[in-house]
Amino acid sequence: MPSPNSKDPAGLQRPARSKPPLILIVGPTAVGKTEISIQLAERLNGEIVSADSRLFYRGMDIGTAKPTVEEQVRVPHHLIDIAKPDETLSLAVFQRKAREAIADIHTRNKLPFLVGGTGQYVRAVTEGWKPPEVAPNPALREQLEKWKMERGNYWLYEKLKVLDPEAANKIDPRNVRRTIRALEVIMTTGRKFSEQRGQGDSPYHLVTIGLTRPREELYRRVDQRIEAMFANGFLNEVRNLLAGGYSPTLPTMSAIGYRECVSVIKGELTGEQAKVQIRRATRVFVRRQANWFKESDPDILWFRVEDGIIDAILKNIRRSVDF
Repeated sequence: MPSPNSKDPAGLQRPARSKPPLILIVGPTAVGKTEISIQLAERLNGEIVSADSRLFYRGMDIGTAKPTVEEQVRVPHHLIDIAKPDETLSLAVFQRKAREAIADIHTRNKLPFLVGGTGQYVRAVTEGWKPPEVAPNPALREQLEKWKMERGNYWLYEKLKVLDPEAANKIDPRNVRRTIRALEVIMTTGRKFSEQRGQGDSPYHLVTIGLTRPREELYRRVDQRIEAMFANGFLNEVRNLLAGGYSPTLPTMSAIGYRECVSVIKGELTGEQAKVQIRRATRVFVRRQANWFKESDPDILWFRVEDGIIDAILKNIRRSVDF
């Protein structure tokens, strides 16, 4: 990274930026964020910080399309495999860990790339979010868990839709943990969860790159990924997690694909039926991701993934960041 008031190759003085740079790569599942971010980081002496909440957990590799060992050797990655599947990594903890990783990358004169598809995790880092300061309420949480057992996961989500449609619109209905936390905050404070998300100035000079593909092409890539996951041992990965003592009712095991694999292992679904359900859930997730990062957002530089995209993105990054 250039030192303050460093000189360019022509000997001209460049003014120092007031904030350190951060490159944000966003886009829907299966659009190609992993490979493109690696190529960019290779060209710009960068390192990658994952903002995909599914990649935090050890032993959950195939079903999350986690970057391979070979890919992580090409470019250093941070915040991957940092927790066990039965640990909960709160938004506040992630925010702290991500900012620590970004600061560490800066101290080593490298360019940080924040990459992921989990919108609220990205926004917590880049927009200075302050998660609601509401302490856990064990009694209320126990009641919500009881309702979940009696009435089903989706009953809780429907209740959230009534109380706070904006919050519900940005939470996966299958993510019971986040649904319960949102309800807990609402019922403890009497205010909407979506209105309690404090926000400060971004601590970074942010360059946001959005990746897109035509929807049908994206869906084909999703289908191909699902087939590859099963061919590469997805069911065995889930069997190993269960054999390791991880309960199928854990929030992490409700991630798309894992619940369906558990049903296959229990004999409740065939492999083909599971694939159909995973495809359907992933399409819903892709549409939900679009609620966080819209193609109409003027602060995002959108690129269709096609030949020449790396050079085009590099040109825009170099225009925006003195690096």
